[in-house]
Amino acid sequence: MNGDELIDTFSSFTLFADLSRPQLEALAHIFEEEWFAEGQRVVHQGFGGVGFYVILHGEAAVRIDGVERARLGRGEFFGELSILLDEPPAADVMAITPLRCGSLPRSQLEDFLLAHPTVSLRMLQVELRRLRASNQWRA
Repeated sequence: MNGDELIDTFSSFTLFADLSRPQLEALAHIFEEEWFAEGQRVVHQGFGGVGFYVILHGEAAVRIDGVERARLGRGEFFGELSILLDEPPAADVMAITPLRCGSLPRSQLEDFLLAHPTVSLRMLQVELRRLRASNQWRA
């Protein structure tokens, strides 16, 4: 994906909807593109080393102790909780289809969020929706 395509893709995602064109251009320079094959584990439950991922194309499953709890698709993200809480991931994330992601190393996520408070707010909103949904399936 070239720079303009990546910028256009990021601009279509709710997470980055409030960013200006120059901010999106900067975003395209700090995020790396990563590809994962169908069936490949992207994040390993209980093991460190995870980054922050935004799905550009494809679908991933979130599994806790082998049980699928959610599916994530284009524009959705994962890996943030492990980084922000400084804990090993609480789930596996597996590529269900070939998966292309924008990734940010764990060392850069906190600074990125502090520099972009609207992204932080949108991320918080998503986290709260996920929490509400997890509480509903537990009930």
